[in-house]
Amino acid sequence: MYALGGGLSEKRASLLASRGFLVLTVALYGHDDPPKVVKEIHLDYLEEAIFIYLFFSQVSGKGVGVISLSKSGDLALSVASYLAGVEATVWINGCSANIILPLYYKKRQIHSTVRLDMKNIFSTGSGDLITKYAVTNPVAEENKGSLIPIECAKGHFLFAAAEDDLNWDSKAFMDEMVERLKHYGKENFDSVSYPGAGHYLEPPYGPYCPSSFHVVVGKPVRWGGKPKSHAAAEVHLWKKIQDFFRTHLSCDAAHTTAKL
Repeated sequence: MYALGGGLSEKRASLLASRGFLVLTVALYGHDDPPKVVKEIHLDYLEEAIFIYLFFSQVSGKGVGVISLSKSGDLALSVASYLAGVEATVWINGCSANIILPLYYKKRQIHSTVRLDMKNIFSTGSGDLITKYAVTNPVAEENKGSLIPIECAKGHFLFAAAEDDLNWDSKAFMDEMVERLKHYGKENFDSVSYPGAGHYLEPPYGPYCPSSFHVVVGKPVRWGGKPKSHAAAEVHLWKKIQDFFRTHLSCDAAHTTAKL
């Protein structure tokens, strides 16, 4: 899943498909039938996507995996926490609370959005912004309606956070989730963090993107990271994602061995 920016981003899905996975990419808006602009997200839409996916005869096992980045990270957490049939969820540099767009399920709002403090967005002096400190504490009383109850999830999680993420403090969000799952006695997770890596941890060997236009802020922002460290993180995470899905999803033993 990709959320902000609309349309489809299929590069990671295509690479997973080339490794033997059956993959469905979901567009939330701005592609074919979905609306061009959204003001809220309905979990029913993603539930329907899971149902359609499980309908295919090529799908083995009882559940699916979900992979997400940035804003779609909190959507993936909600999918795993509320919907049946989700066995493995990869969360990459997301938030631990619902953010930006309110979330609905069965015509009822189930999550508000974590509060943003726009005064904490800083200019670098080079024409771009740093938004890392704009997201307020997800576990604060004022944000309690946005925190996603991942302790209710039945499947497994892989959390991956970049320590030099300048979009928001994904490492702090990950640490909060890990501590919360431990508090509830859960062991259904793995976590990894990457020093020197920035926000956009994509499949490896693509161009490094230090800054670009941010659809919410409406201006260019810095994503963080140092090129060499970021590239190494992408290589490591790509293998870890494949191993995670093969471990927790029902996969044919005669799978294609990844060369990348």
